[in-house]
This record gives sequence, structure tokens and C-alpha cells, in this order.
Amino acid sequence: MEKIGIFIFGLLLSGCSQYLQQPLRTSQSRLGVESTQHQILESLPEPEEPIVVAVYKFKDQTGQYKETDVGSSWSTAVTQGATSILLRALEESNWFVPIEREGLNNLLNERKIIRSSRGGYETQENSNQPLIPPLLFGGVILEGGVISFDSNLMTGGAGARYFGLGSSGQYRIDRITVYLRAISTSNGRILKTVYTSKTILSQQVDVGIFRFVDFQRLLEAETGFTYNEPSEMAVREAIEKAVVSLIIEGAIDGLWKFQNPDDLNNNMVIGYQKEKLENESTNVFGTQFKDRRAGLSVGIHGAGWAYAGDYGESKMFPAAEIDLEVFSNRPVALNFAFGYGTIGTKDTYQADILLTEITANYRWFTKMPSTPYLRFGLGTIIEVDNNLPQEAGGFNTSYPFFISEIGYEHLIKDRLGLSLGANYRYAFDDDMDRVLQGKYNDAFWEGKIGVRYYFPIRSKEKKMGISKRKEN
Repeated sequence: MEKIGIFIFGLLLSGCSQYLQQPLRTSQSRLGVESTQHQILESLPEPEEPIVVAVYKFKDQTGQYKETDVGSSWSTAVTQGATSILLRALEESNWFVPIEREGLNNLLNERKIIRSSRGGYETQENSNQPLIPPLLFGGVILEGGVISFDSNLMTGGAGARYFGLGSSGQYRIDRITVYLRAISTSNGRILKTVYTSKTILSQQVDVGIFRFVDFQRLLEAETGFTYNEPSEMAVREAIEKAVVSLIIEGAIDGLWKFQNPDDLNNNMVIGYQKEKLENESTNVFGTQFKDRRAGLSVGIHGAGWAYAGDYGESKMFPAAEIDLEVFSNRPVALNFAFGYGTIGTKDTYQADILLTEITANYRWFTKMPSTPYLRFGLGTIIEVDNNLPQEAGGFNTSYPFFISEIGYEHLIKDRLGLSLGANYRYAFDDDMDRVLQGKYNDAFWEGKIGVRYYFPIRSKEKKMGISKRKEN
């Protein structure tokens, strides 16, 4: 029963929500699921006047086919209905009046049939029928397409198995890229080009048990689920994001106008400009590289010190540290630290010490929220009190040492970081514990956890503002 309980617990960890939504019966047809960009598309400010646009073909330009376990299939990796997706996005935005151009031949043929039918009817009945109104023409043509599908952009997973009970998980990230451009029909000038991308997530979780629970009794069970984000939804979201971008950037550049001129300063436009500025320092996986750490910071740490000297039965004692760091925004920073605590053994040797040190701190990724770091330098231990007898002409009370530390830091909020570290302080003398023996000097280990506050950055950052309108 205990093993079955462990299996059920692993089953719940594997994503119980998926099992509460099992497709146990057929479902009725329903309206299509909207993407996260659709609400933004519908909440755009009203235009001064809707723009008549023509879309001839917004097609898949990747030329890629779906991958299978035995190679490639004849099914395309990207939907071939991107034109229909774009036309709906234009209609839902209330900014454009899309006109039919993809099926233009069908439209012209139907108009010919109407003329022919009316001509014969007028001859027979001597009746005048109204003329067919002329076709609308677009002042703007929208071109572009899905120009890239990057499969297996990132893959990974993890798993563990113990005595026949285990679970595993895998994931894969693909990516599509969409370009959309607006062209003036009067002179052929490309008015604006925008570019958006969307990742597609696929993941799989498995849980299983295979074990003998009794003599000649084998328990074997497995379960799991697989989730594949629909590629059509990803294409739709990327296209809708492109339409939003085209509207806002065109309004900023003066290609078209908001009904209310003050909407150029609303939160949506300013938020888009901020997103575009941040996008310049964001990589393909969505990680933003920017100056997150200021040049000056202060850290407070709680620590545990473990003595490593000539006595046995080492014991870990609590300690506290505070440090001031300069050039924290650079890969190599200068750190001044002060600490107070106790080192020693359980019964034989204990000493309260005060330490000061100056170190160089190297961070691998200064522009990312998380980064490992390496710290090394020199310091001095000052013995405040100990339980050993003082001898005339005896030992010193201060000892220089070398420190090396490795750790990890993560910014949990702007200007506030959480760090974990472990270091080793090796004294240049062997008489810190009043015993001179062995070939190694006295030392002690430290494990610590702390917080670091980065003072506000004062730099000449780009101010978010509204671009000047370009004259037509």
C-alpha cells in the first residue's frame, strides 16, 4: 500500500489538472478560441477614418513540412490559411476595411454572371435594372507572410527513477516569425514594416512504476500526458500582434490618425513603445539583457562557520556579515566585507573573531536576473575572545588569510537580490588555534545566504516619448 501511495503521489505531481479534463465524450462545435492578443486588438483607440486595404496573399514562405518519427510528411508545418487569419484580424481591429483580393477571379466571374443575367432580363421584360456598383479599391496593400519556422529551438527534460518508481518530463520549443508591410498603391512606397514572433511549446510528462511488491506479484503501471500548443493559434497571435504594431507605429509616424489626438499619449501606445525599446535588448528566448545592477550595492548575510584546523570534532557556529561593493554593474566588482562569529570545536577550542576582507567579485552574467559568481581576495582575522589560556610571549591575535568563494545570485525584485554562497578561508599561519602541527595551516569553511540591495541607477537612459509625426 505504501508503494501504491507513492505512485499516486507521483501521479498527482505529474499534473492532476490534465486528468480532470479527460475527453471522455464527444463535444459540440464551438466558437474559436481567441488568442491573448485579440483583446488588445479590440481595445485599440478608434481611427479617424477606417483604411481600405487589399490583401492578395499572406502565405507560408517557410517551405517546411511536419517532422515525424520516420522523417518528414507531406503536411506543412505552418497553416496555409494565414491570409484568412490576417483578414479577420484587420476586420476585428475596426481600423481597416479589408477588400477581397485572394479570390478576385471568382468575384469578377460572379459579377460577369450578374451582368449577363441582367442583360437578358432587360431584353425580355424591358425593365431597367440598377448598375452593379464599382469595386472598392485599396489605398494600401498589405503584403508579407510567415517567413520562418524554427523547430527544436530549445529542448530539454528531467527524470528520476528509484526502485522501479520514476517519472520524467520533456519539452520542446519551436518558433514562428511573421513579417507584415503596408504599401501605398498611389506610388508603391513601403509605408511601414513590422516583425513579430511567437514560440510554440510542446511538453510531455510520464510517471510509471515497475516493481515486485510480493513474491511472484509484479506491479506495473504508467500514465502521463502530452501537450502541444496549436501552431494555428501561434500564427494567429503573431499576426494579430503584427496588426497591432502596424496600427500603433503608423499612428506615431503620422501615416494615419487616431480619432482622438490625445490617444497618442495613452497607456497602450506608451506601453508599446516601452516594449519595443526593451525588445532591443531581448534575446530569442525572451531573456532581456539590460543593466540590472547598479554600481554601488550593500549586502547582509547570515552564515555558518565550520572550523578546519588541528583539533577534531569541528562544530558549525552562526555568524553574520555585511559588505559594501563598488562596480557591481561590471563583471569584476570590488568588495569590502566585515564579519563577526565563532569558530571552533565542540569542547576543545572556540574563538570569537572579527574579520575584514577585500575581494574581487566576478559575475558571469551581469545583465541577467540570475548569475553565478566567483569571489577571491585577502583578509584578516582578529581574535576577540577565546577559551584558551594566554601564554607570555605567546601567539598573535590577528591572522591574514586568503579567501575563495563560489555562489549564485538571483534578483527577486528590481535592485534586490538573493544570494547563496560557500567559501574557504585559509590562514597564512598555523597558530590560530594555538596548535602547530600538520602540513596545512588553520582554515574554516563558510556557507551563507543573504540579500543585496543595489542603489538606484543614475544613467542617461532613453526617455519614453512620442515620436514626431512624419508629414505625408
